[in-house]
Amino acid sequence: MHSRAPYSPPLPARKRNEPHNPVMAIRTRKLLGTIALIVLAAVWSLLGMTMAQTPWLANSGLLQAAFYVVAGLGWVLPAMPIVSWMSRPDA
Repeated sequence: MHSRAPYSPPLPARKRNEPHNPVMAIRTRKLLGTIALIVLAAVWSLLGMTMAQTPWLANSGLLQAAFYVVAGLGWVLPAMPIVSWMSRPDA
């Protein structure tokens, strides 16, 4: 399928006997993926703040430094499948 320009005319209407394609459109995937990334960032940061307050971590500067590096970069791993799903081209 060819990609379309942003302001190109609409595609012709689907004929009655033509099968319906149930695949989610890229715009819908991007909307849902954006919402999922925002929720992931919010939950990840709240969990990180909660864990940072634990006594065993709050008492050690070295452990705090390691924790903040891991917590700051760790959200990327769960976000990668969401981003790759969002950017997958339409069928």
